[in-house]
Amino acid sequence: MDASPTAAPSAAAEIVAALLAFIAQDGCSDEAFDALALRLFGYQYANNKPFRRFCQGRGATPRQVRGWRDIPAVPINGFKDLTLSCQPPASCERVFMTSGTTRGDVKGRNHHPTLAVWNASFHGNFARRFMRGVPRIRMGILFPDESALPNSSLAHYLQYAVQEFGAPGSRHFIGPQGLDTAAVGEALAGAERTGEPCALLGASYSFVHLMDELQAQGRSFRLPPGSRILDTGGYKKQSRQLDFQEFYDALARTFGVPREQCINMYGMTELSSQFYDDGNAVVPSVKSGPHWIRSRIVDPLTGRDVPPGERGILVHCDLANFNSVTTILTEDVGVARGAGFLLLGRAEGAQAKGCSLAVEEFIQAARA
Repeated sequence: MDASPTAAPSAAAEIVAALLAFIAQDGCSDEAFDALALRLFGYQYANNKPFRRFCQGRGATPRQVRGWRDIPAVPINGFKDLTLSCQPPASCERVFMTSGTTRGDVKGRNHHPTLAVWNASFHGNFARRFMRGVPRIRMGILFPDESALPNSSLAHYLQYAVQEFGAPGSRHFIGPQGLDTAAVGEALAGAERTGEPCALLGASYSFVHLMDELQAQGRSFRLPPGSRILDTGGYKKQSRQLDFQEFYDALARTFGVPREQCINMYGMTELSSQFYDDGNAVVPSVKSGPHWIRSRIVDPLTGRDVPPGERGILVHCDLANFNSVTTILTEDVGVARGAGFLLLGRAEGAQAKGCSLAVEEFIQAARA
């Protein structure tokens, strides 16, 4: 009998408590990461039926898996075709959904029984990588708020950033009528007058729209020292697309913020943690994550690590993704650099075909 028991509330609560304690630590050893990854693998194997079937097809059971690198990576598009959740979806506090740009209205779904782990994962990481010791800063958000997009992980990310780190005067500049360029201009001019540092955060395509409108008005700014910018990458066919150099040159030119203070966040709905770079004076920039997420660069056809220095597809093992699956095969090309990686774009050609074949294999195995 292939029943998929719902995780007992006590078991789920123990997992959450362990994760919150792990995230609060100042780093971890490889052995400690493996120990928690294996505990989570056993939990997900027992309570996530599609994932268990996939693992069984790979011969990967809690007895066979010895470390995080052995955990089968679920292709990211698997979140669109199957419900990957240890808890009943109806009992979850929040379900984050993808934008559905690649397959029309078919959206990937990541179920969160509680946002406590997601929020903890965001908080310390954002404080270290973006705030850099500054407790609060006035923020301008170039993205709709959660009331407009309640299933958007990015909307939650940005609204939570304002809640936890925004100084008085922080606000969203995109509403039902679209981007309020006049209000953005007024806020930035005010920062110039007062000398108070500020931060602009939002989707990359929102920055393109804003810069185009400001350029049409002949406007640019010299924001005070300490000001910074965070873009979330990707254009999703919402604006014209700029290459790295052109985009960060335009940000520096339009807002007077050095490229070293223009930080890119790399994340996705299917994960519960984010990667950051240390500014974009040089591009592409090295991305790295917190101690509760690890990455591999693989050949999507074989699932094996590529030789050091070669391009492959990124696999992330995110321990904060406790209710769905920790380990996902993305469709992003990367190459290892030190303790992080360079993000080089979306898979094309043979690599894209390999990702598609991996999705087919996963769906067939998980539905068997």
